[in-house]
Amino acid sequence: MKQYKFILSGGGTGGHIYPAVAIANELKSRFPDAEFLFVGAQDKMEMQKVPQAGYAIKGLWIAGLQRKLTLQNAMFPLKLMSSLWKSRKIIKQFKPDVVIGTGGFASGPLLQMANMLGIPTVIQEQNSFPGITNKLLSKKANAICVAYENLERFFPKEKMILTGTPVRQDLIAIESKRTEAIEYFKLDSKKKTLLVLGGSLGARRINQLIEKELKNIISQGVQIIWQCGKLYFEEYKKYNSENVQVVAFIEKMDFVYAAADIIISRAGASSVSELCIVGKPVIFIPSPNVAEDHQTKNAKAIVDKKGALLLKESQLDAEFSLVFEALLKDTGKQTQLSENIKELALPEATKQIADEIVKLIK
Repeated sequence: MKQYKFILSGGGTGGHIYPAVAIANELKSRFPDAEFLFVGAQDKMEMQKVPQAGYAIKGLWIAGLQRKLTLQNAMFPLKLMSSLWKSRKIIKQFKPDVVIGTGGFASGPLLQMANMLGIPTVIQEQNSFPGITNKLLSKKANAICVAYENLERFFPKEKMILTGTPVRQDLIAIESKRTEAIEYFKLDSKKKTLLVLGGSLGARRINQLIEKELKNIISQGVQIIWQCGKLYFEEYKKYNSENVQVVAFIEKMDFVYAAADIIISRAGASSVSELCIVGKPVIFIPSPNVAEDHQTKNAKAIVDKKGALLLKESQLDAEFSLVFEALLKDTGKQTQLSENIKELALPEATKQIADEIVKLIK
């Protein structure tokens, strides 16, 4: 039997890295003898996270364009040429059967070079509003696995498959873990638990909001698990108390989701996909600082189907406490949001994406 070879690229944030690792794990379960190589941006978090997941990775000298005139932008053409040249070298040496991109700076030059060399490529687009790189790459890609409907205006319709975004498999059917999760986090089972998620690095505006609202939230009989991010942990750890657990990073996401009653979260594509499967009431606070305002569009796609609430950062001071209190008191609304968001879940994403990849090598 042929020994298959796969190159995957996804990085910059956990939202691009975890889907790539999930796809690799699924392919490895089908082809135990296959060889895998990841390609990332040399100074980004994938250089640590991918080896931790058990895969080899090579780094490219690449970064995104800034929105203003900077030295970074002046260097961009040089970095792009360097990354295209190195991608060509990696592909020629490794000889992959398929190249898979899940987003992040490195996947652009890598997939572009794979297309030029005639290697089949698969794009996994997580957002409801694709970035410019994937729009350009889609013209030559063999398959485009999307997480949202109605993306025909961005991608060739005949290449698109609605799969969803790969999520951790341990998030499926978390209800059975609730009792164990409450014990694990030493929570009071009689109180409601608010889970605050700002992403692995943290979200400054969400942290400022929780700091300001902390007394008010606790006074309503709520306990908090506050994932403030590693950039902000030193600043906010002083708020650890009987009712507040401040953490930089959460390892056991299945437990924390199982324990939560209400969730406040950014609206990165992977987070949204996870929250659909978890099926808890969510207040999305999208980051306004991401390209093309992706996060607001991701959140709106859920809110439009009555699956979550949405507060923009500009609304937080005036509206947060009213929205949160109303949701906390309205168990009917909580149930409705839970049921509606769960209907949007696509839990078989990883298997379906692997199926599309396998079609290209068989």
